[in-house]
Amino acid sequence: MTDMQKLYLLVPLAPLLGAIVSGLFGRLIGRTLSHAVTILGVATSCWASWLIFRDVQAGHVFNGAVYTWLTSGDLRLQVGFLIDPLTAMMMLVVTFVSLMVHVYTIGYMHDDDGYQRFFSYISLFTFSMLILVMANNFLQLFFGWEAVGLVSYLLIGFWYTRPTAIYANLKAFLVNRVGDFGFVLGIALILAHTGTLDYEAVFAQATSLASQGISLWPGQHISLITLITFLLFVGAMGKSAQFPLHVWLPDSMEGPTPISALIHAATMVTAGIFMVTRMSPLFELSQATLSFVLVIGAITALFMGFLGMIQNDIKRVIAYSTLSQLGYMTVALGASAYSVAVFHLMTHAFFKALLFLAAGSVIIGMHHDQDMRNMGGLRKYMPITWLTSLVGSLALIGTPFFSGFYSKDSIIDVARLAMEHGTPGATFAYVSVVAGVFVTAFYSFRMYFLVFHGEERFRHVAHHVTHGDHHGTHDEPVAAHGHVHAPHESPLVVTLPLIMLAIPSLLIGYVTIQPMLFGGYFGQSIFINGVLHPEMAELQAEFHGAGEMALHSVDGLPFFLALSGVALSWFFYMKRPDIPAMLARRFSLIYRILENKYGFDEFNDWFFSGGARALGRLLWQVGDVSLIDGFFVNGSARVVGWFSTVTRRWQSGYIYHYAFAMIIGVFALVTWFVRTT
Repeated sequence: MTDMQKLYLLVPLAPLLGAIVSGLFGRLIGRTLSHAVTILGVATSCWASWLIFRDVQAGHVFNGAVYTWLTSGDLRLQVGFLIDPLTAMMMLVVTFVSLMVHVYTIGYMHDDDGYQRFFSYISLFTFSMLILVMANNFLQLFFGWEAVGLVSYLLIGFWYTRPTAIYANLKAFLVNRVGDFGFVLGIALILAHTGTLDYEAVFAQATSLASQGISLWPGQHISLITLITFLLFVGAMGKSAQFPLHVWLPDSMEGPTPISALIHAATMVTAGIFMVTRMSPLFELSQATLSFVLVIGAITALFMGFLGMIQNDIKRVIAYSTLSQLGYMTVALGASAYSVAVFHLMTHAFFKALLFLAAGSVIIGMHHDQDMRNMGGLRKYMPITWLTSLVGSLALIGTPFFSGFYSKDSIIDVARLAMEHGTPGATFAYVSVVAGVFVTAFYSFRMYFLVFHGEERFRHVAHHVTHGDHHGTHDEPVAAHGHVHAPHESPLVVTLPLIMLAIPSLLIGYVTIQPMLFGGYFGQSIFINGVLHPEMAELQAEFHGAGEMALHSVDGLPFFLALSGVALSWFFYMKRPDIPAMLARRFSLIYRILENKYGFDEFNDWFFSGGARALGRLLWQVGDVSLIDGFFVNGSARVVGWFSTVTRRWQSGYIYHYAFAMIIGVFALVTWFVRTT
């Protein structure tokens, strides 16, 4: 094993070691050593990822096995790594954001009883995501895929004494099982038709898969590659929370804020985007699947953004923002702009982690009150949180020169080019992502103005506020007996990660757009059929530098829409706060639809949960009560009882009756014997 291969192993194993030590021996070694060993593990992983990134930039890639797990005939199931530019970029993003979350957690979870357990979980979560992105085969991909789902279940329900947390983690687990069912069927089809689970071997047979058909039912044939890619994307729909499998993500806010940042920024929800990008040699062969991806992404980008406009919980606003931005990434995938999708994945990881952690800082400052209606005027109390939140919000809405601008505008441009080429579903996608710019700007700065500017509404909250993102057994007084607990800036261990995340949120897009999108950074990691999908080539022809792109955008429609969204939110919530309430009353039907999240939860509860309960009652009444108990158990008992009742009549108790029966029996037996011989 070479030195670089040892470094590859160090990346996932360092966080795993930290998770084991903190999880098994946390109570023995104490809080300080628990967070020290997990942070050291993730920091080591981040440092190793940087060295690997530099090595990959020098042109060194690796694709090979490090361990053979199982051999069955010609099939070899192995643990292996594929280290290429796509993997190296993902490793850096995952480990850096995870490191910032680990440091932040020291301050955020300081008073929690499950301190060591939480550090163990987030370190294990980092290990699972790294195994997923570094995999060179579908078996290891699926292991990491399921591992992040399992650990997210543990983290969302971390405060297991709260019924809402238990409901949320069960909901996340079950919805992801729906997507994973399609995912595992897609992998099974690949294995059945290629005889291998190794990426390179499967991609080599991609053209062969495209030429084959499969019969789902008599007389109905479908392209095999279309079915495989569709099933793989169903897995991505669950993991990356795409409509209609998005319902788990807002409820996952029941977990502590650090894990909200980790799940929604750099891990888990980005796994589906990464997987589709990695599978680009397969997806490029099915335009039907790509159009489906395009439409699903467009629906998610626009309609989930609408829901963020009426939320009052600070974390839920950011959660719906995550859903919308994941929809943008999915639109890029559907337009065959895989590099644009992962570019937005990277920039989004920084500013979304920043926004979540800033929200957590606000929650700490507000004594664990999450309702934005109880905030306002926090700018002078929390200057660092205010400034970093402003950077994150400007990046999110696509302000020129900020990181989110370059990735978001690139997605809008490829959607426009796809529409011009007549790609099915592209017109709807383009309208959705353009309209989403206004929606994003409105809900982002609605949150910003309600929290940091305007009237100090917390001075009027003279009641006990139930803990939101906090684990406790009692309510904490926000104001009592006329004394107001004024907000306060968070400690350095909380604000330092905010500053560290604000820097790439501001600069990373400007620095990396040229090499990542037009400089051939990804090389062979991503495959695009340039003849059928020329959008990226045309986008490159339109690009004349990061600075010019930002300056040229000022007279464009997206910039105008973003500016309009900011201006309208300022007018509504700083000048005329009576207007939103009036609009909610006047358009009460629309408001109720948005408040009920389009009724998905109610429908799922009625159709799936209610259907499962009805099926259970049917199986119980028919199968258990009537068939098993009624027919087999009680029925056999009744037959035996009836037979006993009949035969009992022959038991008279008189000897001569028994003697007569014996004589008749012997006579019948002898007669039968004589006749047969």
